[in-house]
Amino acid sequence: MINLSEAAVQEIIRLRSKHQSPNSLFRLKFKSGGCCSFSYIMEFDEQLASNDRVYDCGKVKVVVDSQQLNYLNGLTLDYSEDLMGGGFRFNNPNAKATCGCGNSFSI
Repeated sequence: MINLSEAAVQEIIRLRSKHQSPNSLFRLKFKSGGCCSFSYIMEFDEQLASNDRVYDCGKVKVVVDSQQLNYLNGLTLDYSEDLMGGGFRFNNPNAKATCGCGNSFSI
């Protein structure tokens, strides 16, 4: 299960409206790299793969590759703004450690 805060939903909708296809899917994944071993990736996608899992989070459908789901299951994505600007915040219960910026984790 992937969870989005209402603030994250609204920011994803705002970003998606600038994308070529306003009905595109929001893909959440990770790759090797970053400060702590893995870094989160968020992107819009038009295609579903046979091994994708789709989570309906209200006005946003979140797509996660089933092979990465073990590391992202239970993740809550939030969005907040402060004096330095806005940004997404990841709360991943599977992460053993996260970096100071919060965009990288280790398992």
